[in-house]
Amino acid sequence: MAAERTTMRRIRETLRLKLCSGLSHRQIADSVGISPSTVTGMMKRARNAGLQTWAEIEPIAEERLDALLYPPPPPAGPERHRPDPLWIYTQRQARKGVTLELLHIEYLAAHPDGLRYTAFCDAYRRWLKRRKLSMRQVHVAGEKMFVDYSGQTAQVADPRTGEVREVQIFVAVLGASSMTFVEATESQMLPDWTASHVRACAFFGGTTAVWVPDQLRSAVSGPHAYDPEINPSYHDLALHYDATVIPARPRKPKDKAKAERGVQLAQRWILARLRKECFFSLAELNARISELLDELNDRPMKTFGNQTRRQRFEMLDQPALQALPTTRYQFAHWKKAKVNIDYHVDVKGHLYSVPYALVGTRLDVRYGADSVEAFHKGRLVAAHPRKHPVGGFTTTPAHMPASHRRHAEWSPSRLINWARKIGPSCGQLVEQILHSRRHPEQGYRASLGILRLAKKYSDERLEAACIRALAFSLRRVRQIEAILKNGYDRLEVPGVQSPQAPTLEHANVRGAAYFETEASDVG
Repeated sequence: MAAERTTMRRIRETLRLKLCSGLSHRQIADSVGISPSTVTGMMKRARNAGLQTWAEIEPIAEERLDALLYPPPPPAGPERHRPDPLWIYTQRQARKGVTLELLHIEYLAAHPDGLRYTAFCDAYRRWLKRRKLSMRQVHVAGEKMFVDYSGQTAQVADPRTGEVREVQIFVAVLGASSMTFVEATESQMLPDWTASHVRACAFFGGTTAVWVPDQLRSAVSGPHAYDPEINPSYHDLALHYDATVIPARPRKPKDKAKAERGVQLAQRWILARLRKECFFSLAELNARISELLDELNDRPMKTFGNQTRRQRFEMLDQPALQALPTTRYQFAHWKKAKVNIDYHVDVKGHLYSVPYALVGTRLDVRYGADSVEAFHKGRLVAAHPRKHPVGGFTTTPAHMPASHRRHAEWSPSRLINWARKIGPSCGQLVEQILHSRRHPEQGYRASLGILRLAKKYSDERLEAACIRALAFSLRRVRQIEAILKNGYDRLEVPGVQSPQAPTLEHANVRGAAYFETEASDVG
């Protein structure tokens, strides 16, 4: 049974796809990256555990679900094992004069407890039949949408400078009707990739159950022939549209033959006709592409009795498409973030709080234009409105420790005492930083950043830099570091006597005594 074990993420995704979407075991296997037999085994385990619906499974914690699906096996006695023959060797030897009966006798000579003759012949014929299979894609109405980018690009010129830039061509094709969507985008990056899917679904007026992309970076974060990792943001998009992503295998164009054909038609009937036209904006180019796209979808197809793509779409795919979501999709990025000692995670320079018990752990953070969400083992642990000021804090009081709302190990007094050991000015600066924040914990990072500069520049130089920082009301770590890096800590501060200000000693530095001597000589 150990061979059936897989990651909890795949187990949950397999159960969700089967219980919510009703896909076949092979489709689920292709999407999740496991074998169909493993899918069958998972469903059997769920039934044995009394789990019949996704609503029952979804709230179960990972550890509990693992225990329900994979309980410790009962003690078992020795199991009889019948070794399988080497079928490739059997196929090579099965020629004129060499019968299956003779090959079976040779097999039993090596494995006396092996398969009997009838079972041997049946197993060999089943294996041989699988070897000769050649896949013929049968496209069910409303089932699949194939997506890809064209190798050829289009051009847009800057109306002011005349500079020409290349833009990408996105193509989406429905499996049953071959109804095609084409548009130009600035790039193949994730935001453009997801936005093109949104516009394609709007163009078709619905979405299919399965999306078949190539294994480009925006779709697959970990390319693999048998176990691709779907990009988290793309996976979010598919979940929003209740679709399943099944990437085509690398260097297997037949897996997405519809997309390959759609790209070819877009190049022949759209891009080729645009080669002598000039466009000064992406919107202008897409307006022209839309005109030519209507002509493409209304062209008769000889293969289907001169029916057009639009006619076949209205007859086949359109009635079978899933309805569009009622809410608008909001693009979001995903990242891994480690929770710092102040129980905040960094998103684009702004810090967001999470429960303090998660200090030191790594979380999955999803952030979009309006929100930031943190997940621990698949569970939402914090949600904040998105803030953009770099260096700012967004803190939820419930995330702070109950005991004086501070972390047990770190406290303001500890940081201030550490700073005072370096010098009184350093202690005063750290105290000002901590007291200037709404919650002292928000000043931990800045205080630690300043204190750790002593390792690089010495306690004496850091104390001198803090004297200058206090005189000019500087409290940022980068400002203190700039003082030390540029040697400003060695300069006197107007109106402040630096007790231990280091002096510069160099052969080219004359000093005050030189000028006093020179003045007396002149007199």
